[in-house]
Amino acid sequence: MALVTGAGRGIGAAIAIALAQAGFDIMINDVLDDVQVAPNLTKIRELGRSAFFCRADISKSAERARIVESLKNEFHRVDLLVNNAGVAPLVRTDILEATEESYDRVMSINLKGPYFLTQLVAKYMIELKSKNHELNPKIVNISSNSAYTSSPSRGEYCVSKAGVSMMTKLYADRLSEYGINVYEIKPGIMRTEMTAPVREKYDKLIAEGIIPIKRWGTPEDVSNAVVAIAKDYFQYSTGESINVDGGFHLRRL
Repeated sequence: MALVTGAGRGIGAAIAIALAQAGFDIMINDVLDDVQVAPNLTKIRELGRSAFFCRADISKSAERARIVESLKNEFHRVDLLVNNAGVAPLVRTDILEATEESYDRVMSINLKGPYFLTQLVAKYMIELKSKNHELNPKIVNISSNSAYTSSPSRGEYCVSKAGVSMMTKLYADRLSEYGINVYEIKPGIMRTEMTAPVREKYDKLIAEGIIPIKRWGTPEDVSNAVVAIAKDYFQYSTGESINVDGGFHLRRL
């Protein structure tokens, strides 16, 4: 059973459907409404898997607790947590002019939310493993190449994703004694709603060779990596960061 946050659309939806194809029951979390999420629930059920939607804002403590309670009540277990929910700044603003309001919003959703949701879910995973040592739960954090790439017009986003990278290492270290592996996936330039406002800019950069594999990334590129982790193809890895970026991370001369 997998809990995928921000799975109402985009990368999260692709992850949820790919995991259902791989045999997982799915809990979708998002702030979207029931009507917007319904098509994904239908797709998952058509694949023969159970699907449940928990509408909640991961930036709020009470709503994170409600997600975990729903998880316990509906599925009575969790094998995989995918921290995918995230937002860009509402307005791209030079770091010299950026507001605290924008910083607080982005950091609350992109870093504080998954940090403390992971805390709750990890405790539940530990409880489950104490009763059944055969369980092999995992956690996957969806970060970004912005974790290490300077973009001064959206500094709060870059800082939040750099925080997710360190959060991955911290939880991988702490949970290793329980046999719970933690991974980070860093998508690159992805064709999603988040990048729609800057599509023309990135079309040009890709054509000019900013990435070795000269195409946009897709949500399915990310979901394939999540499925590989879910299927235990990386059993002897934890705290690992997987770049899904067409080679953007390479330093080239």
